[in-house]
Amino acid sequence: MTLSSRFHEALLYAAQVHATQLRKGTSIPYVSHVLVVAGLVLENGGDEDEAIAALLHDAVEDQGGEARLADIRARFGARVATIVLGCSDSTVMPKPPWEERKRRYLQHLRSAPASDRLVSAADKLANARAILAAYRAAGGGVWGRFSASREQILWYYRELVSAFRATETSPLVDELDRVVMTLETLVEQPPAPET
Repeated sequence: MTLSSRFHEALLYAAQVHATQLRKGTSIPYVSHVLVVAGLVLENGGDEDEAIAALLHDAVEDQGGEARLADIRARFGARVATIVLGCSDSTVMPKPPWEERKRRYLQHLRSAPASDRLVSAADKLANARAILAAYRAAGGGVWGRFSASREQILWYYRELVSAFRATETSPLVDELDRVVMTLETLVEQPPAPET
């Protein structure tokens, strides 16, 4: 598949929308995350609309709510906007409480269209990989980056795997499951004694 100028426009749009954001607790530009998610979508059979939605999947939730969604719809079409909305757990600020949002999102995933699940699985895998890498580098301090506890984060990622598996099995979900299991195992291990 050859990507059209729409994808290039979305790439620039995502870079502009997320230009001032960093990944939680790091100096990593946020746009790196949406690039990874778009790459995972393309590598797992996604079409151009799904790849564009991957680039824009956090734009509504984190950078403008309903107004941003309307802009995405006008620029990239209804299908892209629908997928982006399907990957957003909130379109309002301030956001509802964390657990409420996550439970509602998990329920949505169990019956979400395939395009929503593809982009969401890529997003969650990219996030889980980042958490695992940060945990290996910084240990338990990584949990301080989040508005939820370690237990809540691990619960959420385990439930994501279950929600995705309720409708399908895919390489993305299989890898998400492996990353979550690795993280759970590492967290359960007692710290090594200092030498």
